[in-house]
Amino acid sequence: MAKNVWSEPSGAGLGLRVATALALVYVVWGTTYFAIGVALKEISPLWLNASRFTVAGVLMLLWALARGERLPGWRLLAHAAIVGGFMVSLAMNFVVFAQRAGIGSGLMATVVTTMPLWLTLWSRIGGAPVSRRTWTGLVLGVLGAVLLALERDFSATPLGALLAFGAPLAWSLGSHASRRLEQPTPGVGAAVQWLVGGLVCAGMALAFEPVPDPAHWSLETLSAWLYLLLLGTLVTLNAYLWLLQHTSAALAGSYSFVNPAVALLLGALIGGEHLDGWVMLALPLILLALVLILLPARNRSPAASALLRPAR
Repeated sequence: MAKNVWSEPSGAGLGLRVATALALVYVVWGTTYFAIGVALKEISPLWLNASRFTVAGVLMLLWALARGERLPGWRLLAHAAIVGGFMVSLAMNFVVFAQRAGIGSGLMATVVTTMPLWLTLWSRIGGAPVSRRTWTGLVLGVLGAVLLALERDFSATPLGALLAFGAPLAWSLGSHASRRLEQPTPGVGAAVQWLVGGLVCAGMALAFEPVPDPAHWSLETLSAWLYLLLLGTLVTLNAYLWLLQHTSAALAGSYSFVNPAVALLLGALIGGEHLDGWVMLALPLILLALVLILLPARNRSPAASALLRPAR
């Protein structure tokens, strides 16, 4: 089984690790909406993806080698490159090019929330059992996210819509590949994924955007970039990759409809934004979705439930 940089827990420790990892992907990735918005004021989107993932890959590789991990053979390197290619190179850049081709923020936000449906579908095709309750929870979660986006722009050009739907599809395929393909040792595997993704992003950025000069970034922009690098990538993306190996596809992917709700709640708590309209219906739907996904399967103890079943 592919592993990640978290050590292998068991028993009660597994439940604690799952809860911690979920808290990270729910809360930290929910706050990255704001950080990305700040960073994009001075950094073009392709270079933002290229810089943070390339630097994250270098730092992770140095850390992995320092703790005694070794570079694997070409087969495992290729497996890690496939994951990075889909999750970073394709998924991240599909979002950028979809916005350039023309798509409203509401439709973009809604399309992204379909990712766990795709990921769960690939798992089901691969032979993993998925209960009706889990499917119901996923649909309710997506519906809740749609309601959160109702007051935003849903316009789109045909090309913009096509690229937008490619983003969650590519991310789900990369996520599924990380569950099914044998990966290198924890740190090296993550490093290769991010380096491949970051370098491909850099190649695209060179073709479409001017090279940025970090020396001219404001302190606010630099802080946002560091937040995305350290917490958004090095910490939380590792937590997500770990969840893919130790929980169901549905639970690992549930962040995609929880993140918009977290971002909205943080806006209300910190920014004084007012919650009304469809939000009051959307939040309970998302909560119900999580309850349905988290409930253990019948005739299983919580520790052996489907939610905590490894990928293979």
